[in-house]
Amino acid sequence: MIHINETTRKGMVSGSYESSFESLARQFIRNFNDHDEVGGSVCIRVCGETVVDLWGGWARPKTEEPWQKDTLSVVYSCTKAATALCAHILVDRGLLELDQLVSNYWPEFSKNGKEKVTVLMLLNHSAGVPAFREPLKEGAYYDWQYMTERLAAEAPFWEPGTRNGYHMTTFGWTVGELVRRVSGQSLGSFFKTEVADPLGIEFWIGLPENEEPRVAPMLNYRANARAAKSDFVKALLREKDSISHLAFHNSGGHLANSRQAHASEIGAAGGITNARGLSGMYVPLAADGEFEQRQFLRRETLVRMSEISVASQRDATLLVPTRFTSGFMKSIDNRNAAPENSDSVILSSRAFGHVGAGGSIGFADPECDLAFGYTMNQMGRGVFLNERGQSLVDATYRCLGYSGNKGGVWVK
Repeated sequence: MIHINETTRKGMVSGSYESSFESLARQFIRNFNDHDEVGGSVCIRVCGETVVDLWGGWARPKTEEPWQKDTLSVVYSCTKAATALCAHILVDRGLLELDQLVSNYWPEFSKNGKEKVTVLMLLNHSAGVPAFREPLKEGAYYDWQYMTERLAAEAPFWEPGTRNGYHMTTFGWTVGELVRRVSGQSLGSFFKTEVADPLGIEFWIGLPENEEPRVAPMLNYRANARAAKSDFVKALLREKDSISHLAFHNSGGHLANSRQAHASEIGAAGGITNARGLSGMYVPLAADGEFEQRQFLRRETLVRMSEISVASQRDATLLVPTRFTSGFMKSIDNRNAAPENSDSVILSSRAFGHVGAGGSIGFADPECDLAFGYTMNQMGRGVFLNERGQSLVDATYRCLGYSGNKGGVWVK
């Protein structure tokens, strides 16, 4: 391994990498100098072995406090993959079935037009409850019972199963409540005992108070007021009755950097980890479900959870084409759309994972036994990856001998 300590415009970059990943390390450093990276980490495992473990920049730019090896940050929707994984572990054990009605596990949910919603529909964003029509109470996201009761009472925005629209935050309470009811544990507790602890990773859905000093606050994206606005941003700004606006703004005053938010089990957007923890979660998913010579998930379960379940030319929430498995994102190539609607995440055809708001990403690629994680504190533009995260993904595939992605996926 090559060890580095290199100064950038935003502080020091440290860590180690295998020589074959030199170009990836150079790109990570370049992001601090040329692409407004402030603080972040990237970790790559191939065949279960760490080949890249880098971190750097500032955790708190006002004081230039350095991003340390163990610095944590909120990974927003990367958390959905963690929540989905919990559900699939229960599927793997025969305790939850994707094609069964939600009413079999959560009777209160199945009313007001949601009687035929299946478990799979909750996981693939087709259940029809991506938002709430009426205002949520102050601090709603921190009250699990309140959120699940509101979701149970909400009428769907479309006939469930007939289309998909990204369940931006509601995913965490719908899928998470299934995990709670079937397992008898809260979502965060189940994730800790069945995923984080067995895999030896630092990743929390509900952060203990003693870990709080390690968390780097998230820095909001500063939009260029003169730049062309995406259809999603236009809806946020001008269409107050739209699904996009309601899903984003009707949050009960959620403050992602607050201790209350960090402590709460927000299963769609509140996970806290770093690149090491994020990539670590995907190690068994890249290796046919195996981890340290034991079967973490049956291969049959893994194959089903990685296959495309829904695809849309216009997601009802994000207003761009999307592709989802039962809880994970697949490669999404919108590069040929108008620039303002071109947000993409380009992976290989077998890869599956999830991006987080602002540009973080974790994914598994069984084709090359790759587990990838990238986290940061400076949020970037768009709803998927920006140039920082995608450049790291691209560099990783090139280091692994892939030739290009013109067809929408990376190929060898």
